[in-house]
Parts: sequence; structure tokens; C-alpha cells
Amino acid sequence: MVLRRLLRKRWVLGVVFGLSLIYFLTSTLKREERTIGDRTLLELRDSDHHIPWKVRFNLGNSSRQITQCRNSVQGKVLLTDELGYVCERKDMLVNGCCNVNAPSSRQYICKTCLANGCCNIYEYCVSCCLQPDKQLLLERFLNRAAEGFQNLFTAVEDHFELCLAKCRTSSQSVQHENTYRNPQAKYCYGESPPELLPI
Repeated sequence: MVLRRLLRKRWVLGVVFGLSLIYFLTSTLKREERTIGDRTLLELRDSDHHIPWKVRFNLGNSSRQITQCRNSVQGKVLLTDELGYVCERKDMLVNGCCNVNAPSSRQYICKTCLANGCCNIYEYCVSCCLQPDKQLLLERFLNRAAEGFQNLFTAVEDHFELCLAKCRTSSQSVQHENTYRNPQAKYCYGESPPELLPI
């Protein structure tokens, strides 16, 4: 009863309204400051500024013992591990690596890949991209990455992650954003786009 009478008083309602307004304004301003900060960071990246890429290329001759492998995961039949081996899914070991003694396992395989670095099969694209001699090509790509790709490729940690992303996300493979330039070679790690096939 006392609470009802207290809430009916205008000054109490004014205090509650004032506190609610202050809370709303401070939370809105904090959110706006974060948005402005994010926008400022994006504006600071001009065309002359090169992103300090985090990629550490592993040339495969490291002495570190690999006990677990990351792999391309998505293929129904094939997968590629971080050492560049392509194998059938049934030949994957429990640690995620391809069984190198299996008849289906091949390292740095470029089967179905064209000279421009575009391949018919995603797993072959990743394996071919992992070849040590592709390091210069990939570093050149990273240094000239378009503004739109910088946020995507700054997240990669090493050669394997770069090849996974590069083969999966190539805008060079499409025309008019909805048609593959070459449906037989749509996974690309190279610099040149696939040849445009007539429809």
C-alpha cells in the first residue's frame, strides 16, 4: 500500500524516468563509440598500408613431430591434410592425417589443376597450393590482396589455412557473381582467373 502511494508521487516517477533515460543514453553511446572505433580502424587502412600478415609458411621440412593433423574435412570421398596429402576418407587416420601408406594417398597432387592454379576438385586445389614452391605466389597474393579480402585473409594463421581459404573463396572464379567462369575448374589458388567458357 505504501509502495503504491510512493509510486503515484510525481517526483518518484521523475527519478525512475531520469535513471532509465541515463541508462539508455550511456548504453547507446558506448555502442556508438565501438562502432565509430571499428569504422575508424577500417578507414585507417589505406592502399599503401600493408597488413602485417600472420601467415607462417611451413615448407614441410620441419623437424617438429606432427601427432595431430588438420584436414579439409568437407569432402565426401577425399580430404587433404595439412601436410599436403590427399587421400580417400576411409584412409584417414584417427589423428586426422592421411595414411601415407594407403594406395589412395598422394602428396602435393595437382591432378585436375590447370596451369593457372584452378582445379576441378577442392582437395586437389588445397594439396597443390601446399607445395613449397607455391610460397612466392601466395606471398605475392597476400601483399596485393584487395581491400575486401584483407579482413578474410588476416584471420589465417599458416600456409594450410591460407590454401583452404584461397581455394574456397575465389571471386575470380565467378562472373556476374552467379555463374562460374569455368565450372570444371572453379577452385583456384593462383593469380589468374579461369578462362571464361562460352555458355
